[in-house]
Amino acid sequence: MTKAHPPPRLVFAALVLLCGCLLGFGYYLQFQEGLEPCPMCIFQRLCYILLLGTGAVAFIHSPAEAGLRCYVALIGVFALLGAGIAGRQTWLQHLPEDRIPACGPGLDFMLEMYPLADVIKQALRGTGECAEVHWRFLGASIAEWSLIWFLLIAGSFTIYLWRLLTIRQT
Repeated sequence: MTKAHPPPRLVFAALVLLCGCLLGFGYYLQFQEGLEPCPMCIFQRLCYILLLGTGAVAFIHSPAEAGLRCYVALIGVFALLGAGIAGRQTWLQHLPEDRIPACGPGLDFMLEMYPLADVIKQALRGTGECAEVHWRFLGASIAEWSLIWFLLIAGSFTIYLWRLLTIRQT
């Protein structure tokens, strides 16, 4: 008797729904609650958008085994990239005040004035603005929640792919 697992299309649809909800909540915090995202927050949003897009394409494509591996690998890369950014921001938020980097220019200004590679490097390095915590839920900041979600996505898709391929081989 084989263990039942959800079909890939359902899993990809759940990823799209989850990322859509997380992005929607981020936009709610920005436009309704007045919390302006820092450059690291914006890069985390880009990772959620990449996850949402990959999940949507995979849902529509409904790939066979090789395609499934590719989509899950992409999802893993985007989720781990997002986790790295959220982890860096979480680290900045827990630095002593005298170790927090100075605030830098806004992302819009940097994009107008500097080459894209410099903007990405500076944004991922983080600024004092990225170390500020303006909102918490159950004691965790937005960056900490984002880190949790990125790790859950990466871990669950890795486990799902492993279980799916193990079941198909037996």
